[in-house]
Amino acid sequence: MEYLFVLMLNYEKIAAYFANLYKKEQMQVFKFGGASIKDAEAVRNMSEILKRFPDEKIIIVVSAMGKTTNALEEILHLRLKGLSTETAIQNLFQYHASLISSLFDKNESKILQLLENLFEDLKIKLSELNKSRYDESYDSIISFGEMISSTILLGFLQKEAFSISKVDAKDCIRTDNSFRDALVNWGKTKETIKKSIQHEFNQNQLVITQGFLGGTQEGKITTLGREGSDFTAAIFAYCTNAKAVTIWKDVPGILNGDPKKIKDAILYQELSYQEAAEMTYYGASVIHPKTIKPLAIASIPMHVRSFYEPEKGGTIIHDCKIIHEIPCIIIKEKQSLITFKLTDFTFITEALISKIFEALNRHHIKINMMQNTAISFSICVNDDLHRLDQLMNELKDDFSIFYNKGLELVTIKNFDESLISRMTENKEIYLEQRTRKNYQVVVKNEV
Repeated sequence: MEYLFVLMLNYEKIAAYFANLYKKEQMQVFKFGGASIKDAEAVRNMSEILKRFPDEKIIIVVSAMGKTTNALEEILHLRLKGLSTETAIQNLFQYHASLISSLFDKNESKILQLLENLFEDLKIKLSELNKSRYDESYDSIISFGEMISSTILLGFLQKEAFSISKVDAKDCIRTDNSFRDALVNWGKTKETIKKSIQHEFNQNQLVITQGFLGGTQEGKITTLGREGSDFTAAIFAYCTNAKAVTIWKDVPGILNGDPKKIKDAILYQELSYQEAAEMTYYGASVIHPKTIKPLAIASIPMHVRSFYEPEKGGTIIHDCKIIHEIPCIIIKEKQSLITFKLTDFTFITEALISKIFEALNRHHIKINMMQNTAISFSICVNDDLHRLDQLMNELKDDFSIFYNKGLELVTIKNFDESLISRMTENKEIYLEQRTRKNYQVVVKNEV
């Protein structure tokens, strides 16, 4: 019996040893968004954050710098309208060229040449645009933001003596051809990521890649949905069994309200996967909605930390049993309200609602809130003029369609009446719902 006890003790020690050894070999995934790399000072701060982890193998996922994605969207729309893009392209080029000038010394010519090459490729892509394939055109143009940022950051971190290389997400994350919101082929993606990352980590300590991007089997660039770099970080973490993901933000972590809009917002020290997923579903912008699932499946914790105060722990999302009772306020801007109404006294049946849902699915439009009456069905969705025009054009023969844009969707978890009054004060209410714990309202500021 004593021998068995000693054997069990030794077994536990051996198991713990190998578990710790395996954990040390695991890598981390860091995601830096546009605000965290928007200028030379921010990029240098990113470098200082990485220096805090000298012995870690880290996959670095980066977004486009600053407001580059918005600028590329404007360039795309100018081109599709047949207007000149020259000034907009030059402004965007100069923004990145100035950043390069601030980050590099006189030996910047190599990086500047790479930037010029990317902008030449951008001009070629713009000349090849097909108006009838808007979503595909969108992805081919918007993807330049992440390709530019990863190129500049790779060069800078190499200059700072980091052992680092780059892999392109479009070659690692395999997707279908649902442009602007592509679906991941998890089997092929895991295979390509493990192969690419293992090869790079055999030679370097850090690997940088682009957020938001994927690629089809035929080599066409896709995107994973607006603000999808968080999801990219989760994909790389899941496929490499990383020990953690850290999202570096301009806020101290996840709070119960946007601190720019809600005074005295409270920081969550930790959240369960389920609670975090629910918050992202309702529109919490700190994390992309698709991020939580792969991390929860693989039990990989996610940290949300401030790049202004990297010494602080922020919020950890993991498998825990904590239930928060404090109110949580989520404000989702740039919303549209569409109401499908019948005028012949026919009721809104399941068959008619199914027809609307099928059209929404075809045009890749997600519902943020919905409500039906006897003769109407209303949905609150993200403003997306191109897709919404297609949707309404398809259904105009079956319904009278009413449309409002420029709205806000406010969700209050664990609401009370005083908070509802405060959040709807001086606002025109278009639609509202409440359950036992949650309250949602679609509003517009009164003029």
